Order: sequence, then structure tokens, then C-alpha cells
Amino acid sequence: MADDGDDKPDYLGHRQRLRERFLNGSDGALQDYELLELLLAQAQKRIDTKPIAKALIKKLGGFAGVMAATPDQLQEVDGVGPAAAVVIKVVQACALRMAQQEVVKREVIGSWKKLLDYLRMAMAEEKTEQFRLLFLDNKNALIAGGSLENEPLRLGKQLLVWHGCPC
Repeated sequence: MADDGDDKPDYLGHRQRLRERFLNGSDGALQDYELLELLLAQAQKRIDTKPIAKALIKKLGGFAGVMAATPDQLQEVDGVGPAAAVVIKVVQACALRMAQQEVVKREVIGSWKKLLDYLRMAMAEEKTEQFRLLFLDNKNALIAGGSLENEPLRLGKQLLVWHGCPC
């Protein structure tokens, strides 16, 4: 068989093809592991991130589990270092901030689905039970909210005083 120069391995250009599919495709253009693979490639430029992405999804129970995992849990997977863990946590923080902005200062009762979507994102895949406190104004718009797992009394006093409660 003659060597015509086209015998390049099929993995050459894989990341570029993934980028193009992502940019040219719709929301579902990539599988979960491919989206995670593309994300990991931002932190790990010189290695094949597909096996790492698949291992993360398998270990943590899916894409949402990967996003909700702690940096330590992420780094338990071979090939995931601090840089990759930070990239994943930044994406989770961005998604949460987007969901928050959809809810904050909008009618809560009128957009119950968005409130539930925000709470699902905020508490997705959490291993411990959380108590969430949401403060609404007199028009049922969300003013502030959060988990009361750390220093609940101080957080409560700050928010109650801030809103002029005589308590």
C-alpha cells in the first residue's frame, strides 16, 4: 500500500472538530462527556481529555454530579489537577449566577419554575441536607437568599436588621 500522506491518526484535529460542532451546533450538539472534554481541554492543553471526562462522569454520577463535586472529589480522578478543578467550579459558579439573576428582583410567584430551577442548581447533587432561606419583598420578589449551613444566626440577624425587622 502506497503512503499518500493521508494516513494521519483520526485523533488529530479532534479538539478543533469538537469546537466547531459546539459553535455551529445547537444546545445538544455535544454529548455530556464531549462538553466536559472540551471544558477540560482549556485547563489541560496537551493531553487527551476524553478518558478523563468519561471517568469524571462515571465516578460522580453524571454531568450535574461533576459540576456539583468539590475540588477534592474532582481531583480524586486521575488526570484532574487543581487547574481542571478550578475550570469546572468556575463553570458551575457561572451557571448558578445566571440562574440567580433570572430569579433575583423578579416575581417569585409569577415565575415559580425559575425559582425551582435556581434551587435545583444551587443544591444539585449536594450530599448533605440544606436549609435555604429566601427573603421576599412585599411584591414577592426575591431580595436575598442562601443556605443557612454556616453561622445561621449571624446571617439571619444581618438580613433581618437590613430589612428593618424589629426582632
